[in-house]
Amino acid sequence: MNKFSIDEMTKYLEEIFPQIRGKYIILKLEHSLSEVQLVATEANLRPGNTISGPTMFELADIAFYLAVISLPGSSTLALTTNVSINFLRKPEHSNLIASAKIKKSGRKLVVGDVEIFSEDMSQLVAHAIFTYSLPSSTS
Repeated sequence: MNKFSIDEMTKYLEEIFPQIRGKYIILKLEHSLSEVQLVATEANLRPGNTISGPTMFELADIAFYLAVISLPGSSTLALTTNVSINFLRKPEHSNLIASAKIKKSGRKLVVGDVEIFSEDMSQLVAHAIFTYSLPSSTS
């Protein structure tokens, strides 16, 4: 059973991060995983008509955050502690899909990865490894 529905999580994200309203669509939200689609616009492009690195990082971070807070006992106060991202292919101007999966969840840290695909899921364009910190239960 999921802690939050997709609609509840969409509303929550738009409340705490109003700057992302309409930029992302949550496609899947299950225990330890999520899929999020970037609705790409001209604002996401860099020279060469490709999606910018900062845009792909934001997409990956949002997808991983959703996977983390879907865990039982986790908190919406979880935050990024470390990330490493590899940009594998030049994504054309199209929507992208990030698939986040938790690999290990402990009392203080959560580790996992995010794969970012072209909209048709035919090409892996980036891969990121994340570590998130969970707030202590006494704070």
